[in-house]
Amino acid sequence: MTREGPGSAPREPREPTLTEQARRAQLIDVTVRLIAEHGNAGTSLARIAEAAGITKAAVLYHFRSKDALVRAAHESALTGLVEHVGGAVGSVGAERAPAAYVRSMVGYLRDRPGHTRVIVDAVADSEDRRSSERWRPLADLMHAARQAHGTGTEAGSALDLRTTALIVGGGIDAIVAEHLDHPGYDPLAAAEVLVAMLDRTLFP
Repeated sequence: MTREGPGSAPREPREPTLTEQARRAQLIDVTVRLIAEHGNAGTSLARIAEAAGITKAAVLYHFRSKDALVRAAHESALTGLVEHVGGAVGSVGAERAPAAYVRSMVGYLRDRPGHTRVIVDAVADSEDRRSSERWRPLADLMHAARQAHGTGTEAGSALDLRTTALIVGGGIDAIVAEHLDHPGYDPLAAAEVLVAMLDRTLFP
């Protein structure tokens, strides 16, 4: 092993090989599934290793601790949701963006119940995640929608976008939770009801 001499520049972190990247992705997928099935507390390092078909030492080669792997699983689930919703919102005009936000959020979480439970777990575990990170993007979409519609420029058209975004976010959470508890409940139909309510609020 080559040692760094005095005054030498620190080495750049080595890029993981394709095999290592594939293994890390597998471990994240396994962890997402186990958290969805057993919760964070019930997802031990030993259980992750067994489900992945490798040893605990091999897991720790790729992630320095269970907590680091769980954080990676949380980020993976959240990133997937953000990218999906962002793509749906970006594919429509500003006026229909809030509706696309609601529909894509509910649709993504309906189709991925495992990710849904992991995302709920991630938000609950995050001590520094501010509530504004949830409501502000939707409030911005609603503001742009009203501007595009012409509503935001009319006299007396003031609307508390923060409160409206919080209410819509709570509605999405409730729809998804009801579907998780009662699989026969139709979340997409409920999303359409929420969209209709939102439209009446944004464009009176």
